Amino acid sequence: MKRKTNNAALYLTRGALVGALYVALTYISSVFGLSSGVIQFRISEALCILPVFFPEASIGLFVGCIISNIFASGVLPLDIVFGSLATLIGALGAYFMRKLPKNLMWLATLPTILANAIIIPFVLIFAYGAEGGYFFFMLTVGVGEIACAGVGGTLLYYSLIKTKLFGK
Repeated sequence: MKRKTNNAALYLTRGALVGALYVALTYISSVFGLSSGVIQFRISEALCILPVFFPEASIGLFVGCIISNIFASGVLPLDIVFGSLATLIGALGAYFMRKLPKNLMWLATLPTILANAIIIPFVLIFAYGAEGGYFFFMLTVGVGEIACAGVGGTLLYYSLIKTKLFGK
């Protein structure tokens, strides 16, 4: 019985740490005006690869995104809900791709890239009244996601594998 309590504490702690790291990295992006808007460059999106290592990272990322959107980015309620859901969808997608061979693990970043590239343009149009069109916003958000989640997440994955930090 004691082991389950320790595991629950470990899962909760890891999830909370991932969420806190997401908030801190989003805050750094927001200092430079890059965490929200038509062009988004959230360094924190690289963390969306972490569910490949442990599932509790998905909830940590979701909660961290909610907190970031409320406090670090100052976005509207529609963005808080749908932007955070996009992060959750991407994180869960990475989790479900965790059994990919190591040389194809970069594919686990695709759910995050796609979820944000598909969902966030609607938010920009309907919540903020941004002008430019859905496909233009899909491109601008997608490029930021490819850089942060795709490249950053892939680099993070292989760095963690090399250090054997999570035993994969």
